[in-house]
Amino acid sequence: MCVVSSSNHLWSSTLSYSSKCRTQFEVDQIHARLIKTKILENLLFATKLILNLLSSPHVLSIKFARYLFFSTPFFKSYRNRDDPFLWNSIIKTFSHGSDPESSFEVFVLMLEGGVLVDSYSFSLMLKACSRVGIVSRGIQVHGLLVKCDFGGNLFVQNCLICMYVKSGCVELGRQVFDMMLERDSVSYNVMIDGYVKSQRVDLAREIFEVMPNEMRNLITWNAMIGGYVKVEDGFKLAWGLFEKMPKRDLVTWNLMLDCCVKSRKIELAHILFDRMPVKDVVSWAIMVDGHAKEGNVDLARSFFDQMVVRDVISCNAMMAGYVKNGRYREAVKVFYDMLSGRDFSYSPDSTSLVIVLSAVAQLGCIDGGVAIHCYIKENDFRVGGKLGVSLIYMYAKCGSPDNAMSVFDDIKEKSVDHWNAMIGGLAVHGLGCLAFDLFMKMMRQSIEPDGITYISVLNACAHSGMVKEGLICFEIMRRVHMLKPKLQHYGCMVDILSRAGHVEVATRFVQDMPIEPNDVVLRTLLSACSNHDNLSIGEPVAKRLIELHSQDPSSYVLLSNIYAQFGMWDYVRRIRSEMKDRDLKKVPGCSWIELDGTIHEFFVGDSYHREIEDISSTLCRSLTGNSKIAYFHL
Repeated sequence: MCVVSSSNHLWSSTLSYSSKCRTQFEVDQIHARLIKTKILENLLFATKLILNLLSSPHVLSIKFARYLFFSTPFFKSYRNRDDPFLWNSIIKTFSHGSDPESSFEVFVLMLEGGVLVDSYSFSLMLKACSRVGIVSRGIQVHGLLVKCDFGGNLFVQNCLICMYVKSGCVELGRQVFDMMLERDSVSYNVMIDGYVKSQRVDLAREIFEVMPNEMRNLITWNAMIGGYVKVEDGFKLAWGLFEKMPKRDLVTWNLMLDCCVKSRKIELAHILFDRMPVKDVVSWAIMVDGHAKEGNVDLARSFFDQMVVRDVISCNAMMAGYVKNGRYREAVKVFYDMLSGRDFSYSPDSTSLVIVLSAVAQLGCIDGGVAIHCYIKENDFRVGGKLGVSLIYMYAKCGSPDNAMSVFDDIKEKSVDHWNAMIGGLAVHGLGCLAFDLFMKMMRQSIEPDGITYISVLNACAHSGMVKEGLICFEIMRRVHMLKPKLQHYGCMVDILSRAGHVEVATRFVQDMPIEPNDVVLRTLLSACSNHDNLSIGEPVAKRLIELHSQDPSSYVLLSNIYAQFGMWDYVRRIRSEMKDRDLKKVPGCSWIELDGTIHEFFVGDSYHREIEDISSTLCRSLTGNSKIAYFHL
């Protein structure tokens, strides 16, 4: 009796302690106890221990359970038995964990050991296939389960559809669906969700229409409404389903609210928002985002301030709204409020950093950008993807191409977006040769360029007077990468030729374009005519521009300048008079500079800066003695 009691105590204490293991030291202690007491030789205890370890949220415990299962001599005989329960538990730790590919190896060992697989074994393997995204392995598992006579099992068939859908092979999933003799709500819902996520809402609707009414549940209705949210002009169909629904949940209300916002029916969104029986942080974030996108950023802020609970998504929506509406300082303030913890109980994520870097870039505040970069390093954010692009763009926009290049060089896995950002950053600073060299390096590394790459490199060539290189890039785009030039690419080529003084060639290029030139292309050509005193080409281009955009003052000003260069003052007065009649005013030039963390902005003719007298005095002293400068005006 005493022995049994002692044994039970040992079992319970070991099992209790094993469930709390977090560190390698604690795992080693358990292992030592198992070796010393030899209690692992008891099949019942060993099974309980492994299952106990497998249910732990700690990775080290799960790894120890796998080790015991595969290395303990006692289990060699047990693993050859026909009960797949423990095998399935081990496979699940892989298929649902961070290493789904290893589940295939365990499954193969299971088959080689003669263990009888069941429907759950196949469902775990199909889960692993969908996570890894290797359809060929999924097809192999499909063949095996048919061979093992599980092809007609409803549970397994649903798993098969799910695997094909998640792997992007929706049509293969549809084939399984069509061959099913029996279907349940899961079968229909998985198929509907697959079509919705592949942007084929019409086929999702077909499945929805043939689905028995009694099988339709909230998942079904929400999937369809979610599909219509993504479709242009899908509001009426989504609203029709919303009104028909026998029952709604919070997800339904949020989907319909999002549909109203995306369809720019903001007033209806307000009505719906007020009708909602329950609201969560998503509901409020949708309203914040909707108002910000409509330009009502103050109203968006009002909703944001009314939120009882906020999360990082709602903060990102508020920051993005400020950025979209040109209120960059407020966006930066929201970010720093998140960091301070005032009214916020969470930290910024990578999306927050991308948004705030965009705001800092627009402000041209290099010190703020450096501070955020330090925060990124201190908190071990992965500088890749959009965050890497944003850092490169920020440094380039703030006048520091060297720092931008440093960030670019540190990114190990560069995508085409990183190359584009860096080439574009060099182009902005007139470093055309470096931009072109980087483009050629991109070619040597077999990185496939896209349309944006060519816009960036053509811009670089334009700003650096690299006509030959620009023509080469344009031909590589068309003939090597088989990319059809868009209007922006043609515009860049016109800019390259125009800046180099080849006005006639640029004109013929515009005339031969397969697409109609827009005002930007024509204005580029007109600007070249003004710079190179070409009245014969400039005059008809300007008149065409005025016909297209009669309210744009820049075309009038450029034409007036051309007339003035040729001394045609009557024409100049006529243009100026026409501008006055149309109440058109020239937009003044603007420049800004950062000094001690403050951005100072100046316009042509501006005399309202608080330090204008000191600035004027300093300029006077610096210009004294220069005989070529007789007059200046701030």
